[in-house]
Amino acid sequence: MKLRKIAELVCGELDGDKDIEILGVKQIEEATEGYITFLSNKRYLKKLRLSRASAVIVSDDIDVEIPKIRVKNPYLAFAKILKAFYPEIEVKRGVDKRAVIGNGVKIGEEVAIYPFVYVGDDVEIGDGSVLYPFVSIGNGSKIGNNTIIYSNVSIYHRVFIGKNVIIHSGAVIGSDGFGFVKMDNGTHQKIPQVGFVIIEDDVEIGANVCVDRATMDKTIIKRGTKLDNFIQIAHNVVIGEDSVIAAQTGISGSCRLGKGVTIGGQVGIIDHINIGDNVILIPQAGVMKDIESNRVFAGIPAMDHTLWKKTCSAIPKLPELIRKVRKIEKGLIQMSEDKKSD
Repeated sequence: MKLRKIAELVCGELDGDKDIEILGVKQIEEATEGYITFLSNKRYLKKLRLSRASAVIVSDDIDVEIPKIRVKNPYLAFAKILKAFYPEIEVKRGVDKRAVIGNGVKIGEEVAIYPFVYVGDDVEIGDGSVLYPFVSIGNGSKIGNNTIIYSNVSIYHRVFIGKNVIIHSGAVIGSDGFGFVKMDNGTHQKIPQVGFVIIEDDVEIGANVCVDRATMDKTIIKRGTKLDNFIQIAHNVVIGEDSVIAAQTGISGSCRLGKGVTIGGQVGIIDHINIGDNVILIPQAGVMKDIESNRVFAGIPAMDHTLWKKTCSAIPKLPELIRKVRKIEKGLIQMSEDKKSD
C-alpha cells in the first residue's frame, strides 16, 4: 500500500515521499525498511532514531526526519492501519449441524454457529452474531446483533447481552454469586442466586473473566466498558459506561462504579463501595471506602494519590527515624535517672 493511501485512510497530513510502498505495520523496535510505525510520546524519539522504519505516524507536536503522517491521535490511526493490513478472519455463516439447538430458539440473519455449540431453550441470537465451538448458552438468554463469543465461553440462563459485544475464551457469565449463611453448626447454607446479568452494547470481556448473576436483581456492565483478562465481578455490581478495568481485579458484591472509571491491575474493592465518575485506581489499590468523582487513589488501604506518594517516599526513611527515636528515648530515660539520683 502506498504511503499516500495510508494518509488518506487515517485522514492525516503526509510529509515525505508519498509513493513509498508500505508492506505492513510494526512497533518501533521491530520496524524495518518497508514498514510503518507510530509515535505518540516524545520520550520514545530515541528509539525512533534507531529504527529502520520507512515511515511513522506522529502527533501534531512531534517532528522527525523520516517520512511521516501527522494525525491528532496516533493510537487511533495505528488501529485503523492494522485493520487495513490485517483484515479479520472470514467467518463461515450458518448453523453447523453438530451444534445443539434447544426449543423456541430465535436465530437472526447471517449468524454463525460453529460445531459443538449448545444453545438452550428460548434463546434469542441477533443478526450477524458469531458463536465459536464449545460455547454454551443457557435457557432464556438473549444475544444482540453482531456479538462475537469465542470458544469455551459459558453463558448461564437469563443473561442479556447487547450488540457489538466481544467475549473472549473461558469467560463465565451469569454464574452464581458468592452468597452463604453460616449456620449454628458451622456449616454454610447457600443463598439462592435468582437474579440475572445485563451486558450492554459495545462491551468487551477478556479471557477467563467471571461475572456473577445478582442475588435478586441484576448485575450490569454498561455500554462501552472494557474488561481485561482474569477479572472477578461479583453479584449485584454495576459498572458505568466506558470504564476500563485491567487484569486480576476483583470487585466485591453490590459495588457501584460510575462512568469512565479506570482501574489498574490487581485492584481489590470490598463490598458495597460506591465509586464516582472518572475515578482512577492505581494498580494493586485496596479500596475500603467510597470515592468521589474525578479522584485518583492508590495504596492499601487506598488513599488520595498525592498522599500515597508522600507515604511511599517516607517508608524508606522509617528505619533511620526509628533509630533516632530510640536514641532520643534512651537519652530521656538517662536524664530521668540522673534527675532521680540528684
